[in-house]
Amino acid sequence: MVRPIVKDPIFLARKSAPAAPEDAEVARDLRDTLEAHREGCVGMAANMIGVSKRVIIFDDGGKATVMFNPEILRRSEPFEAEEGCLSLSGTRKTKRYRTIKVRYLNELFQQRMKTYTGWTAQIIQHEIDHCDGILI
Repeated sequence: MVRPIVKDPIFLARKSAPAAPEDAEVARDLRDTLEAHREGCVGMAANMIGVSKRVIIFDDGGKATVMFNPEILRRSEPFEAEEGCLSLSGTRKTKRYRTIKVRYLNELFQQRMKTYTGWTAQIIQHEIDHCDGILI
């Protein structure tokens, strides 16, 4: 189901609770909502659709990838980026890393670890910030 985008900074600034297998529907709603906003959005976190759980989705080279309980284990090559967000107006500068290693649970709730670089790494960092209550 396509859900409305939350724009309340007080709600968005709350840390999200860990996700569990019963949150699979949240991932489906994120997928539908991301698809509805495809022209101006490359990733979303569950709190952006009103669910305070650690679930993100992002465009990974044309494929929508879901992560439950993502955690960045390693970062390298810091740089300054300028980002926008569906939940916030305008763009803001923020520190990002060109390479990150992430531990997460996939849609079958199997633990995975993967290294991401470039644009995809930047998107993941933005969405994990949402889970942590960090607004750019």
